[in-house]
Amino acid sequence: MKKLVAVFSGGLDSTVLLSHLLQQGLLGLAVSFNYGQRHADRELGAAARIAQRLQVPHLVLDWAFLGKVIAGESALLNDRYEIPKGHYEDESMKATVVPNRNMIMLSVATGISIANGFGGVAIGAHAGDHAVYPDCRPEFLEACGSALALADYTHQELLRPFEHIRKEEIVKIGSTLDAPMELTWSCYEGMDVHCGTCGTCVERKEAFELGGVADLTEYR
Repeated sequence: MKKLVAVFSGGLDSTVLLSHLLQQGLLGLAVSFNYGQRHADRELGAAARIAQRLQVPHLVLDWAFLGKVIAGESALLNDRYEIPKGHYEDESMKATVVPNRNMIMLSVATGISIANGFGGVAIGAHAGDHAVYPDCRPEFLEACGSALALADYTHQELLRPFEHIRKEEIVKIGSTLDAPMELTWSCYEGMDVHCGTCGTCVERKEAFELGGVADLTEYR
């Protein structure tokens, strides 16, 4: 398989994805997006440090303007709404949905792949995302993969190795790959340290606990 462009947020899932692709010799480029998310500084700062640690080529696309046109009622893009607290899979976490985010990112990443002669794109979506984010569901990713394969006369792959496993399994994989999970950022609040109470922080803590891996994260 040709090398791939990885959609890379600087979070746990995409960092383990980078380490997985590196092990397989498949990583061509890591691409991060500033789409106006309220935790952009923390997330993209983590992404830069991780890319440097892993010594991988890293591109950041500054699309902060995008958040202004697709914000809607998303708490990630609109300061009028509070980041929900509680468990990641609670109904309230749907307030953090960013409209069509994955299709936008995957489409652009595929264009970058084609331009660079790569074989496609990789994303770290996992089974725990399905209940909250519609563009992480297997049926969406399957359809998106079919479309991206037709985006060019070169066949473009959409690799999604974590699609059917939960976050604790990703943490286990990250531990075996020695992925720099301690450098990752999950919290949607964007404070100096992880808040420890928003849905993504709760999911993060649970993943390390269930995965039996030491959590080195500093929580408020």
